[in-house]
Amino acid sequence: MNSNAIAAKQKSDSAFMKRGVIFAVMSGVTYGLYTAFLTLGQASGIWGADWYGANEAGLSVFAITFILASLGSAINDTISGIWCLIVTGIKGELGDFFRVLKTKPGWVMIICALIGGPIASTCYVAALQLGGSVIVPVAALNSALGAIIGHFVFKQELNGRMILGILVCLFAAAVIGGTSFANLGPAALMGCGLALVCALGWGIEGAVAGFGTTLIDYQIGITIRQCTSGLANLIILLPILCLIDGNIGLELNLLGGAITDSSIIFFIISGFFAMPAYSFWYKGNSMCGAALGMVCNGMYAFWGPFWCMIVLGLVAGIDGWMLTPIQWIMAVVMVIGIALVGNLNPLNLFKKKEA
Repeated sequence: MNSNAIAAKQKSDSAFMKRGVIFAVMSGVTYGLYTAFLTLGQASGIWGADWYGANEAGLSVFAITFILASLGSAINDTISGIWCLIVTGIKGELGDFFRVLKTKPGWVMIICALIGGPIASTCYVAALQLGGSVIVPVAALNSALGAIIGHFVFKQELNGRMILGILVCLFAAAVIGGTSFANLGPAALMGCGLALVCALGWGIEGAVAGFGTTLIDYQIGITIRQCTSGLANLIILLPILCLIDGNIGLELNLLGGAITDSSIIFFIISGFFAMPAYSFWYKGNSMCGAALGMVCNGMYAFWGPFWCMIVLGLVAGIDGWMLTPIQWIMAVVMVIGIALVGNLNPLNLFKKKEA
């Protein structure tokens, strides 16, 4: 192979990776939008006036904390799955979607959905209700946890720089959690704890999903993910939670109220943004590597609080969605830590050009 061919190959590889980074970064941006509109939906209509407000339905503390969170996650992911099916149909890939379900990569996507969907997403929604947008940077620890999981399970690299980045992330999360506890009370601390569970689930999902997305189209992968997550939440997790609460018929009552309420429009919007949030994450992972893709996606440590502040605080005028200065600083510090994990050093760009 001559030097011109090698140079062309390197240029093509570099352009491919840069496109992957763009997809992964946009996944973080849209993840922030999905977070904001999902939270707005659960603050509007019957959710804000009754279930989380006056509680005229007489819901238990367990139901308010976990069942409503699971319901919100189930509705969001199910609507997102419908959006995905519409896009997949428009692209003429519905036949491929059903064929992939029978393959090994398809089963990998289903496993990822079960790990990162019902449990992790429910914890995320519950954490948002308990701690507000301050829990978003804590949930963004999934990048650091994914790097640790990838090292021990898949023997991926974990060098000194990455360890430093993980420590920076943990420090920032601890400060955010500590100030949240001081300012908002014990509920915020519980929210941070649930956000950590969420980060672990998403960390495992990100570490595993890279295999599947290198073998199948990302649109099909995300359609499998969202449909599986929504259905698993509706037919498995929600009934189990209602059974624990001692009211097996509660799911149908809550679901009926939610889908007929005016707040459903915000879930339709959040489901729409959840589609690119996850699909760009998967596509970015397959193009630039799972570690770097998770790092770029993890920038929602900033985008989550930012869009919550815009949509909930400034547009909707709901109190409690403005971060304190120290929390903003720690969100930026966590982004720096995430960058260290993924080796996002701007100087590296110049080094490659010089080479």
